[in-house]
Amino acid sequence: MNMSLRQLFAPVLVIVALMPLAFNAHAGHHNSAGMNREAMQERMEERRQEAYQRAGLSEEQQTALNEAHAEHRNAMMSLREEHQAQMAEILTDEEQKALHEAMRDMHAEKHDEKHDERRHGEGSHGKRDHERRGHHGESAEESAAE
Repeated sequence: MNMSLRQLFAPVLVIVALMPLAFNAHAGHHNSAGMNREAMQERMEERRQEAYQRAGLSEEQQTALNEAHAEHRNAMMSLREEHQAQMAEILTDEEQKALHEAMRDMHAEKHDEKHDERRHGEGSHGKRDHERRGHHGESAEESAAE
């Protein structure tokens, strides 16, 4: 069987192409919940600074980490823009919209499934799991031994 590189890598390219759409759907969920991007970034910055203080990091270390974070963020934004340009070369606007809607629907279906599992005690923190583990994550045998 003689496969071209395009045929061999087509599934990988589709997965890579879909990843930003999944991230956009997740970000869109936050925006629809009333959190705009700037407020979310500000909250993340506050949490990062609190973590630095709790860890007892020096001002120099905090500055270096903030610079590294900014470099990382800029690199990720550039990579995202490059990827969006590649997507535009592969798919029309209508196809991108259809793909985005399909990803959003799949995300909503998965969310609904997880919600149903939690309601019925089948999730990782459900009643059955709690009974099996005992208090504070101990096994039932450890709880009984106390």
